Amino acid sequence: MSLALGIERMWLRQFGLAVMGALFWTGVAQAAPDAPLPASVSLSKELAQALQRQEPLVVMVSLENCPFCRISRRSHLNPMWKAGLPIVQVDMRSNAMTEDFVGKSVTHDQMARRWQTKVAPTLLFIGPGGKEVAERMEVTYLPDFYGPYLQERLAQARKAL
Repeated sequence: MSLALGIERMWLRQFGLAVMGALFWTGVAQAAPDAPLPASVSLSKELAQALQRQEPLVVMVSLENCPFCRISRRSHLNPMWKAGLPIVQVDMRSNAMTEDFVGKSVTHDQMARRWQTKVAPTLLFIGPGGKEVAERMEVTYLPDFYGPYLQERLAQARKAL
């Protein structure tokens, strides 16, 4: 077998797995209702409360009607929020107001742009001074890997505090 044929087969196999994963996520996203996270109203206060509990503030940058956002919330973030992890949601393209980390009023969309988020969902792990303390999680991962990657980022963020 030639090297080119082997690479082509490997690429097709990876592409097929990605398509199957996307179809699975889309089917799961449509199967259950969405449960929103609390919308940010004051990032400075939300961060202060998180840091008081010695936790990072997890910010989910979301987009209305995003199936991957729905899955992330339902499968991972809502249970973590209900268990006490400080999580808020900021919506791309939304005119909902929040206060930034210095108390200035901005829209959710302005904050998403300030963070230069390009895709939804994006999870940010915020620490003192409104700085990111762990690597972002952009979009979603295959179901088997999302939880472990999320736990890894949380550990990284907690260590940075």
